[in-house]
Amino acid sequence: MADGFAPAFAFTPEVDAATASVWSKVKTRISPLEWRAHAPLIEAINRLKREKNAVVLAHNYMTPEIFHGVGDYVGDSLGLAREAARSDARVIVQAGVHFMAETSKVLAPDKTVLIPDLRAGCSLASSITGADVRLIKQRYPGVPVVTYVNTTAEVKAETDICCTSANAVQVVEAAAAAWGTDRVILIPDEFLARNVARQTDVKIIAWRGRCEVHERFTAEDILELKAAYPEAQVLAHPECPTEVIAVSDFTGSTAAMSDFVATRRPKQVVLITECSMADNVAGDAPETEFVRPCNLCPHMKRITLQNIYDCLLNDRYEVRVDPAMAERARLAVQRMIDLPPPARPARYDLVKARHHVDVELI
Repeated sequence: MADGFAPAFAFTPEVDAATASVWSKVKTRISPLEWRAHAPLIEAINRLKREKNAVVLAHNYMTPEIFHGVGDYVGDSLGLAREAARSDARVIVQAGVHFMAETSKVLAPDKTVLIPDLRAGCSLASSITGADVRLIKQRYPGVPVVTYVNTTAEVKAETDICCTSANAVQVVEAAAAAWGTDRVILIPDEFLARNVARQTDVKIIAWRGRCEVHERFTAEDILELKAAYPEAQVLAHPECPTEVIAVSDFTGSTAAMSDFVATRRPKQVVLITECSMADNVAGDAPETEFVRPCNLCPHMKRITLQNIYDCLLNDRYEVRVDPAMAERARLAVQRMIDLPPPARPARYDLVKARHHVDVELI
């Protein structure tokens, strides 16, 4: 088979039987005609994984046929990286964006990490470089740098400790205490920094990075949704603007959103995040109605069943991280992992949060 050329996969009775459990989860999101094209690729990918001792790490923003069909581990970026480190597989295929593949390589340096499309980037990760962080540290000597995991390995290597959207408040407060300071640099997401600042007395110094998916939501969008769907619970990601958070019912990471739906089983819900998130959560919550005022991530959508298959078949494209850089980045991630579980829930306490707190923008 020529490199990158898809063979003609047939939707046979054997393929139908092998993928029946996946179809049961995605049939409200994918048409029968589309499924006849997806199912043979899903079966072929799962067969290749067994042959090559490989696993697919599928982010919450993958399309349903990837998330439910070929994802061995599914979840948020850090959860997937932890699974990469724990897995016995020889090959890791990152169904996500490039910084996630780098993080997997940092935490699993002895494994082969592949990404199906090298163009799968991230506006937030590309908003800051390692050189930027070095200049920030020169400007604010002695102030700890807390970096969101949605960054490159180069940036993590210049960082004191990493955080996720779920534990950012805890990490900021722990860093301030450990460094004996009342100020912390929290980069690169401006809105995450502003939302953290509402819940802590630590003064936040922030960067002007933004996620191109979440920054497009407005408070007016949320209020219109609430008027149209008064029974719906509105769940927003903390990368959204502060005014969006202020009028939402719940704010948390993608993992916290999934947990909210799984445990509370709301009759109707709105997820203010990337579009595929709702499709994937809906697969395990058939009794919940999902309203979809979402935005697509063009980078996540570069990952397809076809290029996952090609990636596995041809062992391309391998993600490498300089060993010295990886060791420094691993230290920043490990410091976060070593913190005790947060006492507060993995969400934002919107009742107690202050409405507006200034941050110092670099």
